[in-house]
Amino acid sequence: MNFRQVRKKIKTVQNVKKITNAMQMVSAVKMKKAQKEALAGREYRLMLDRILKRIVTKASDIKDVNIPWMHEQEGNRTLYVLVTSNKGLCGSFHTYLFKHLLDNVKSETSDFICVGQKGAEFVTRLGSKVVADFSSQQPFANSISSIFSVIEEKYLSGGYGNVVLIYNQFISSFKNVPTLEPLLPIVELTALAEEETTKQVADSSAISTDYLIEPSVDELLRPLIEDYIREKLRSAISDSEAAEHSARMMAMKNATDNAGEVIYSLTLLRNKIRQAQITGELLDMIAAKESSSVS
Repeated sequence: MNFRQVRKKIKTVQNVKKITNAMQMVSAVKMKKAQKEALAGREYRLMLDRILKRIVTKASDIKDVNIPWMHEQEGNRTLYVLVTSNKGLCGSFHTYLFKHLLDNVKSETSDFICVGQKGAEFVTRLGSKVVADFSSQQPFANSISSIFSVIEEKYLSGGYGNVVLIYNQFISSFKNVPTLEPLLPIVELTALAEEETTKQVADSSAISTDYLIEPSVDELLRPLIEDYIREKLRSAISDSEAAEHSARMMAMKNATDNAGEVIYSLTLLRNKIRQAQITGELLDMIAAKESSSVS
């Protein structure tokens, strides 16, 4: 490698470093916004979860309510809602998620609702069926009602026994965890209702606190559960976006740091080559001078 080639490589790597550094700063801004949205929504979701559990465990006529969201359907297939992103350059964000999917999902009995182009492409290569693709509608949070409508149609028709969310759960700026989270049926509410009924039967003398619900448990609980499902979807999308921007920021930071190290190494090489050229030129001058003096 000659001096010009090394100098050209240094300039190329410097340009790449500028790009990765700019992408790092953009991702940092997006990460802060996405993290704020993800963390702000958790408080509301926790409160909604507590309200639902209180109603289920305390309402005296909950056992008579027949809400399909709380019961497993007869279908023998599973519908997965896969949340990814449309862009790459985010490190292992997709790699670990897809590996987790392959380790835990049976593709021959699974269909997918894809939120994110990368996930849709992966499912297509896997040979599984994509029931619906919401990759082109951004931001993804605006598609929650449409996603819920597809889930409602597919689940209540009896074609699927359960619905599962697959996404990267946001933990911190440095960590996200691939997660499979059951969405339907809402097993925890059903289990709480059955547990409460069993307790009342076992201890008929116990004093229980009931809520006075108007107009009825069914009319109140059904929209609450539907809102609960939508918030689960919103939570998965918010966590995935926060994890994506965090992963991209870290990937671009690592790329920027690596580019700096490459520039440093190439600069040393350039200096060595230049020094060798100077030394060679000096030797030629000395040799020419000596030859002229001898003649």
